[in-house]
Amino acid sequence: MSDRKYSVIVFDLGNVLLPFDYGSALQKLENIETGLGEIFRNYYTSNYRLHRDFERGDISENYFVKTMLRALDNKISSETFISLYSDIFTENSGATALLPVLKNNYQLVLLSNTNSLHMQYGWKNFHFLNNFSKLILSHQVNSVKPEEKIYRAVEEFTNKPPEEHFFIDDVQEYVDAARTLGWDGMRFTDNAELIQQLRQKNIF
Repeated sequence: MSDRKYSVIVFDLGNVLLPFDYGSALQKLENIETGLGEIFRNYYTSNYRLHRDFERGDISENYFVKTMLRALDNKISSETFISLYSDIFTENSGATALLPVLKNNYQLVLLSNTNSLHMQYGWKNFHFLNNFSKLILSHQVNSVKPEEKIYRAVEEFTNKPPEEHFFIDDVQEYVDAARTLGWDGMRFTDNAELIQQLRQKNIF
C-alpha cells in the first residue's frame, strides 16, 4: 500500500490502451506485391530516426510519406500507404474500461509518442479518449519520451507538482525518465498487473 497522494494519472497510448501491430500492414503490402512488406520492414527498422523525427514533428507528413513511397519504389499511392500505415490499432477494452472510474477522482492525461498520420487516420475516433482532460502528443509539443520537455508539457497543463503524477507506460525507459523528474509510475505489462498496481498505490 502507498501513502503517496496522486491527483493526475498519465497514460501512454500505444501498447497500453491501444495495442498496435504492423503485421497487418506488412501483409497488405505483400498482397500487393511479393516482397513489398519485407522492403517496408527493413527500411522502417533501419531508418528509425525518420520515424522518430516524424513523431517529434521535425518533418512534415508530405516528406515522411514521399520518403516511404520512394522506399517502396512508388508501387502504391499515398492514400494506400496512409491507410495501411495507420490501420494498426485495436482497443484494449480491459484497460480503457478503467478510465471512467479513474476520472471520478483523478485528472487523466494522455502522453504519447505518436504522429499526425496515426492520430488522424488511426486512433482519433476511439471514444475512450473523451475521458482525458488533455492529450499531450509528441508531434504537437516537438518532443518525444524520454525527453524532459514532453513530461514538463504535462505539468504545465495540470499545474500540479511532479510527485502528484502517476505514469503508466509499456516502455521502462519512459517510466524511469518520469521518475527522475519526481513522478511515480509503472511499466504496463497486462491488465491484471495494472489493476494490481493501482490498488497497491491506493489509486483504484
